[in-house]
Amino acid sequence: MLRRGDLLEVQRSLFIHYGIYLGENRVAHLMPDIMPILTNDKQLIKPVVTNKRLILGCIYRNASIRVDSVEDFAYGAQILVNDMDMKMKCHALASEDVARRAEKLVGDIPYSLLWNNCEHFVTYCRYGTPVSQQTERFCDSLKTIIRDQRSVALTVGMGVMYILCFGMAPSTTLPTILIPFILWMAG
Repeated sequence: MLRRGDLLEVQRSLFIHYGIYLGENRVAHLMPDIMPILTNDKQLIKPVVTNKRLILGCIYRNASIRVDSVEDFAYGAQILVNDMDMKMKCHALASEDVARRAEKLVGDIPYSLLWNNCEHFVTYCRYGTPVSQQTERFCDSLKTIIRDQRSVALTVGMGVMYILCFGMAPSTTLPTILIPFILWMAG
């Protein structure tokens, strides 16, 4: 039984998608989408966002906070309700306040996979602070790769193979030197 202001989570292939339940079978969620850039026609924008629209929205850094049915939001996946409450260090706001925050934000917004995604939207609405644990885990993994000196050796090896295949030129030599050097300095 869903209640107004609940935080909903659904597993996608590579990530978890989040939304805020508004009541009456409606969910507000942030989706990258190219259509608002291409048209103002609400009938063309309204249908469920396809993967192509989503990817192009990510590339063009455009999104919208939209309201869809629970079924369209879940897209066949199992829905977890308020699971993030146990993971967050702060308490959830009152359910009605959460839903009102989400409703006020409906519309077009800039998109960033790292700084303004669906998880940032729901954590702002529910806890008052926009954070993304998925983004933090991704950045931590990236730091681990950069700090691992094997990545320097791997990029040097790939660069040398690239030079052997395509010849010595600024377009092959500079990346072969600069990328390992930057990884080495960052590590």
